[in-house]
Amino acid sequence: MSVFQDLYDAHLTIAGHAITWREILGNAFGLASAVGGMRRRVWAWPVGIVGNVLLFTVFFFTAAQTDHGGQPLYGQAGRQIFFIVVSIYGWIRWRQTQRAGGAGAFAVVPRWATARERTTFLVASGVGVLVAYAAFRAIGAGFPVTHWWYYWADAWIFVGSMVATYAMARGWVDFWLCWLAVDIVGVPELLYFRFYPSAVLYGVYGAFVIWGFVAWLRIAQAESASMAVPARPDEVPA
Repeated sequence: MSVFQDLYDAHLTIAGHAITWREILGNAFGLASAVGGMRRRVWAWPVGIVGNVLLFTVFFFTAAQTDHGGQPLYGQAGRQIFFIVVSIYGWIRWRQTQRAGGAGAFAVVPRWATARERTTFLVASGVGVLVAYAAFRAIGAGFPVTHWWYYWADAWIFVGSMVATYAMARGWVDFWLCWLAVDIVGVPELLYFRFYPSAVLYGVYGAFVIWGFVAWLRIAQAESASMAVPARPDEVPA
C-alpha cells in the first residue's frame, strides 16, 4: 500500500506550492487527446480517458486540501466522470465510422450542427447550468465558500464540457466553440484555486481550440463543396 500511496502523493514543489504528478500527467494525456481529436484519430478517446481518471482524483480529493482553498471543485471533478462515459460513446462511434470508410479513413467527417441540433444543445445547456448550480450549492453547503461566482463558474464548466464532448463525438464543428466558452471561465477559476498546471494547460487549450476550429471548419467547407459539385455527364451511371 505504501508504494501506491507514494505514487498517489508524488508531487513537485514550485514557488512553495505542491503540484501532484497526477495533475501534470492528467493534463498531458488531455492535451494528447485534444491533438488526436483534431486529427480525427480514434486513439484520442482512450488516451483522454486515462487523463480523466487522473484529473478526477486531483479535483475531488486534492482540491479539499488547504493549499487549494479547501473546496472540492465539483464541476471539474464531475465532468471527468461524464468525459469517461461520453468518451466510450465517442470511441465506439468514431471506430465504427472509420471501419465503414475502409483502411486509412478518418474517424469522423466534421460538419456544423443543424439549426435544430444547435437549438437543442443551447437550451439544454441553459437548463443544465441552472440544475448544476443548484446541485453543487446543495452538495457544498458544508464548505465555506465566500465568493458568489464559484458555483456558477463550476456549473458552467461542467455543463459546457459535457456539451462539447458530446458534440465532438457527433463530429460537430460547434464543439470547438463550446470548449472555448469553457476555457474562458475555467482558466480564472483554476488560477484562483492554485491549480497552476491545469490553468496553464487550459490557456494552451484556448490557442489550440482556435487552431482546431479553423482546421475542422476548412474540412467541413471542403466536404460541403465536394458534395455540391455536380457530376459530369460521363460520370453519371447509365
